[in-house]
Amino acid sequence: MTPQAMADIHAAAFPTSRSWGAEEIASLTESPLVSVLTHMHGFAIVRTIAQEAELLTIAVLPQAQRRGVGHSLMQNWLGSTQAHEAFLEVAADNGPAGSLYMRHGFAEVARRNAYYKRSDGTSVDAIVMRAALPLQHGTSIPL
Repeated sequence: MTPQAMADIHAAAFPTSRSWGAEEIASLTESPLVSVLTHMHGFAIVRTIAQEAELLTIAVLPQAQRRGVGHSLMQNWLGSTQAHEAFLEVAADNGPAGSLYMRHGFAEVARRNAYYKRSDGTSVDAIVMRAALPLQHGTSIPL
């Protein structure tokens, strides 16, 4: 999936927020620490450093939301990472995404007050979520 296609999906998925542009996405995904998971109707961008993974963004076209695309992207990410824990942030008013993350073992650990700025001038808290990940077969925690 091209950076422009991802930017188009991101803009459609987040119509009330500043979406990510193709140049931003291309620059971010050049890092060897960043992975992109794709689906024909969405994508996820993840950064893994040491034993921590962070979901930087997940975007699904509005017409495909609540049809398993986000669930599939989350399963692919969490099933393939070698990290021991994962983090993400979600807007407090994004109930469907919050529910998706909780189904994948994430729980709220903090809030960032008025973090997301909306196009109408309002702000929404970001909920910081964390999940402990099971060790993948054949891996061990260094002592």
